[in-house]
This record gives sequence, structure tokens and C-alpha cells, in this order.
Amino acid sequence: MSNSLDLLKAAGTVVVSDSGDFESIAAYKPQDATTNPSLILAAANKPQYAHVIDTALKYAKEKGGDIDSQANAALDRLLVEFGKEILKIVPGRVSTEVDARLSFDKEGTKAKARELIALYKSLGIEKDRILIKIASTWEGIQAARELEQEGIHCNLTLLFGFGQAVACAEAKVTLISPFVGRILDWYKKSTGKNYEGDEDPGVISVKKIFNYYKQHGYNTIVMGASFRNVGEIRALAGVDYLTISPNLLDELQKSTDQVPKKLDSVAAATADPMPKVTYVDNEPEFRWALLADQMAFDKLHEGIVKFAADAVTLKDILKKKLAA
Repeated sequence: MSNSLDLLKAAGTVVVSDSGDFESIAAYKPQDATTNPSLILAAANKPQYAHVIDTALKYAKEKGGDIDSQANAALDRLLVEFGKEILKIVPGRVSTEVDARLSFDKEGTKAKARELIALYKSLGIEKDRILIKIASTWEGIQAARELEQEGIHCNLTLLFGFGQAVACAEAKVTLISPFVGRILDWYKKSTGKNYEGDEDPGVISVKKIFNYYKQHGYNTIVMGASFRNVGEIRALAGVDYLTISPNLLDELQKSTDQVPKKLDSVAAATADPMPKVTYVDNEPEFRWALLADQMAFDKLHEGIVKFAADAVTLKDILKKKLAA
């Protein structure tokens, strides 16, 4: 009998592993994998990955410079080294995140993206196997728009609002990551209610984005992310991609519950028409739409702060090792 993970794949959804812990990935046969500073920090603290850190430190020392420059170089190499190991396991692409402290710096984001791609290339990995993760701020979306024109593919993350999603599609980014579970967290905290399945605000948000993209012929991939339970995952069966943590992948693999297809691109294209809107060339309108959506505004900025803090923690760990 097929398990729920196989049934999810059969529904047409590409399964992606959301983990830096590459030893835990292979069992679930994901197509791609996503990482972020928080996931890399969690993996880097495990003794089995000491050799990955050692490679990053050796690279930084060879590059030279002051301790801060070496720590920055070590951090970039660490992200890429984890990506390299993950790409030995998954047949598709890995997402590697730009430092969240660059979230409001278009030129800085572009420069860092190019540096990461060059680092991968130095290890024999071509850019078609990499997605550069960038926060879905105005500056991040504009940076991604220009990077895509250079052939650098982007994954726009920390996406919570419809306006962010529209701007990303208009910018022709490769993929977006709407954060289902974090949307649910906000609504549970603000209303005191519990939501399940099709009533989950995060699920509703992704369905709206998916339907809008299919109706208006956008090619940007919708990849649901940040899940709190398998109910959210089942409710989105049929969406383009889902990136799922190893513990939820394990739960799906051990379950034989049915996973009927809930989202369908053909059905979406012929559903009730959704009027077309535009944001990508209108910064005031984009910012106003984000500000008007309290949940999206709160969660975007909270997410940037958390990812930035974890990147700083990771850099401090590397700095201490370099100074030892």
C-alpha cells in the first residue's frame, strides 16, 4: 500500500526537503532541498558535520584578511558547503539564502547572490542547480528581478502577503515560498482560535496565490513552506512544490492516509475570475499593500530579524574557531 508521502507526490506536488541536516534527507527521495541560516545553525551544532565547518574555516584562512573578513568568508563557504553535500543527495536544486541583513539592500543582495553562485562554480556546481533565497521585501524582489535576467534563479522567501506574491510573479522570479505555518501562528495568536485543513489561513493564502498565478499565466513556482502539521500539507496536495521538514516527511511516510488532490492548475485557470493587479513597478502601492496586511507586515519583519540573528550567531561561532 502506498504511503501518504508517495500519494502526495502522485497528486502532482514536487516534494522538497526543508533541512540543513543532509544525512536525514535521502530516505524521503525529495527532488530539491531548501536551507536557511536557522537550519544551517542547527545542523552545524551536530558533531557529524564538524568536517563541513573545518572545510569552511580552511577556506577562510587561505583567503586571509582580518578576522571579520575571514568569518564572512567562512560563513559563505559553510552555506555553500552544506549546499554541495545536499546536491549529492537530491537530483534537483538546493536553495541557499542571502544574509537577511541585506533584505533592504538591492545592490548588496545582488552582489552576495553573485558571490554565492561563483563559490558554487568554483566547486564545479553550475547555477542551474542553485536557487538564491531572498526575502520578499521591495528591495529583494527588485534584486531578484535583475538576477533572473542574468540567469541566476531565485527563491523569494518570507512571503506572507498577496501583494508580495503578485510582485514576485511580475518580476519573473523562479519560485516563491509562502510560509503557511507562520501565517497560522499569527492568526491563532491574534484570534485565540484553532484552524485546521481548508480553514487554515496559511492554506487559504497559498490557494489564492496558486489560483491567481494559474489564471494569469505566470510561470513562477508556488512552493508552500513552514508547516505546523501534516493536515496543512494534505490540504495543499496538488500545489506545485512543498518544502517539508524531516519530522513531517517521516510522519507522511509512516501514514497510509489518503491524500486527494486539492489544487489543480487546469481547474484554477477556469475558476471564478480574479482581477489582475500590479505592484512590481509601483513601490508606494507595494509598500501600502504590505502595511495594510498586518499579518504579512509583522511576519516578514519578524522573520528577517530571526534569520539575521541566526546568521550572526553562526558567524560568531566561526569567528571563535578562527581565533582559536
